[in-house]
Amino acid sequence: MLPINLFAVSIAAIVAFILGFLFHGPLLGKLWMKLANIKMTGNEKLSDMVPQMVGNLISNFVTAYALAVVYLLASTSLVLGGAGIATAVTSALCVWLGFLVTSSSIEVLWMGRSVKLWLFECACSLVVMVTMGVIIAVM
Repeated sequence: MLPINLFAVSIAAIVAFILGFLFHGPLLGKLWMKLANIKMTGNEKLSDMVPQMVGNLISNFVTAYALAVVYLLASTSLVLGGAGIATAVTSALCVWLGFLVTSSSIEVLWMGRSVKLWLFECACSLVVMVTMGVIIAVM
């Protein structure tokens, strides 16, 4: 069994959820809705979003756990110089660029998703991944 700090993974997942809320709500919500072509009807209820929010939180836990595994492996590497914030950021950047950016680019290339919306989501996921990596490293 891998020595993964499940408390750190939990905190990283919750912080990622909060950042996602902030980016898609109070901080940059209007920009996101414009890019995603979402029009508010006035009938939206928080209770209607609970299933998506639960799914998002579970997804954040899986992502944080996977990042913790990558960080654990990277921190034992002689190339990266051991555990620490620099290794966490490097791990997060590798996961972000190598998996999140590339896999989501398919939606732009083949499904006609807006490039601007994709770039917005990539920027948000970059901040989330680096933040999760740092939390995992310092805990």
